[in-house]
Amino acid sequence: MLNKKTLKDLELEGKKVFLRVDFNVPMENQLITDYTRITAALPTIDYLLEHGAAVILASHLGRPGGKVDKEFSLKPVADYLANFRPEKISFAEDCRGEVAKKAAKNLKLGQVLLLENTRFYPGEELNEPQMGRELAELADLFVNDAFGTAHRAHASNVGIAEYLPSAAGLLLEKEINYLDNSLANPARPFIAILGGAKVSGKIGVINHLIGLVDWILIGGGMANTFFASQGYEMGNSLVEENSIPQARQLLTEAGSTLVLPVDMVVADSFSAEAKYKTMAVGDVPPGWMIMDIGSETIEKYADLIGKSKTIVWNGPMGVFEYPAFATGTNKIANRVAESQAVSIVGGGDSAAAVVQAGLTDRITHISTGGGASLEMLEGQSLPGVEALDDK
Repeated sequence: MLNKKTLKDLELEGKKVFLRVDFNVPMENQLITDYTRITAALPTIDYLLEHGAAVILASHLGRPGGKVDKEFSLKPVADYLANFRPEKISFAEDCRGEVAKKAAKNLKLGQVLLLENTRFYPGEELNEPQMGRELAELADLFVNDAFGTAHRAHASNVGIAEYLPSAAGLLLEKEINYLDNSLANPARPFIAILGGAKVSGKIGVINHLIGLVDWILIGGGMANTFFASQGYEMGNSLVEENSIPQARQLLTEAGSTLVLPVDMVVADSFSAEAKYKTMAVGDVPPGWMIMDIGSETIEKYADLIGKSKTIVWNGPMGVFEYPAFATGTNKIANRVAESQAVSIVGGGDSAAAVVQAGLTDRITHISTGGGASLEMLEGQSLPGVEALDDK
């Protein structure tokens, strides 16, 4: 459970609150394509306003490389927020300097100010003390509600906390408690479903989970490296050669806990129009590549999911962006949604798959932070949480 101060521990009446949110939303041509992270922050914003505060919002967006790049402006997010409460929302075209100071000074209680992208300054990702101090000067209190960046030590989530009384927002508190509880006191059987392209980023997670879960179901491109470690030819499939020794060692150490696919969908090219077929796990034909788990694997995984009482899922089962290779991910998503288990879906592609399948309401908790949830599953502490005041 979270042992940090939360909103309920703060005296908010009459205060200006610097609220770090995660508005790093997907956009195309300056249009937001997924509002999940914005709507997830609204309960904390509303709580602060209802308790007599003024709210200064800060977030990063994309990777502008420490310089101003209008492609990554948060103005579209401010426009979206204004749809709800136009009289309360304003936007500052900078997060530092006179523009930000003046906007913060003029902010009235009950109003919301969104600052421009914090990553327009290199000091953000460097956690530059001067930037943390400048951000702190805009407000009386600091609240972190950005779980998606909690695994990073940046000026707007760690540096600022050195200068202001601080606490966790409602979303951050919820994220930590769900993941903490699932790992510390899971109802059993406890199952982890891990997918995605690369195994290298999840070796630590698998190592940590081996002693905690009953089964780890492997899918996606990361399964290829395990197959390669067993001596199979992988054709043109993605394989992380440097991770083969670790994959081989994990298979030995995990025993029956680590469950690999038994069949696979292979294609003759990496495209939506590729020719494809299903085959048992074995040598992949030259020039072909694995794109999804097969029907027997789906049945096997669905059976284990049905027996589980706690499920943590991070990463898709195949190249689900292409309809022909989305079957594994979609069927696993449906099976997780149908189960009676406590289900926690990590951020990123697995969360997108659940949203795409229209199953959001049937998952216990969908995390807003892929990287942060992975690091928690790996047993690591999160700098953005550690920096907050203890209870």
